[in-house]
Amino acid sequence: MNMQDPQSVESSPSAVPGESPAARADRNFVELLQGLRVAVTGVQVLFAFLLTVPFSPGFEEVTHFQRDLYYVALVSAAVASIFFIAPAAQHRILFRQGLKEPLVHRSNRYAMVGTLALAVSITSATLLVVDYIFHWPVAVITSAVLALLAVWIWFVGPFLYRSRQG
Repeated sequence: MNMQDPQSVESSPSAVPGESPAARADRNFVELLQGLRVAVTGVQVLFAFLLTVPFSPGFEEVTHFQRDLYYVALVSAAVASIFFIAPAAQHRILFRQGLKEPLVHRSNRYAMVGTLALAVSITSATLLVVDYIFHWPVAVITSAVLALLAVWIWFVGPFLYRSRQG
């Protein structure tokens, strides 16, 4: 285990002393895929739940607005799934082509888009359910708090930390 200061490890070009660019790309890709495993599981559970909703007995009682929310939640969960699975699918196609470094950079962008789509899906699904149960004011407040929490914890907080380190 590397006991270096995390700041110096992150800012150094190779992150691990003596690590080649190819080895760094391999390690970065493995680390990215490990993180995506957590996100993929969550989005798959949400997506599976959303796929069953229209077949529930009470679905015909939802308002037009709630149907629109359902659509946003379902499609954004599908988009998140596609972006989270893309790195593994592309790795299979690009295997042994010497393109690991561009794949790592592209996969990082895919993970960010997938995370944003997941935040949209979580927020809209919550808005749908809370609106159905408690009606508009509680639903808006609840989903707004969740959206702000996701944006802060997943994006703003890390970017602020990153900018202070750079």
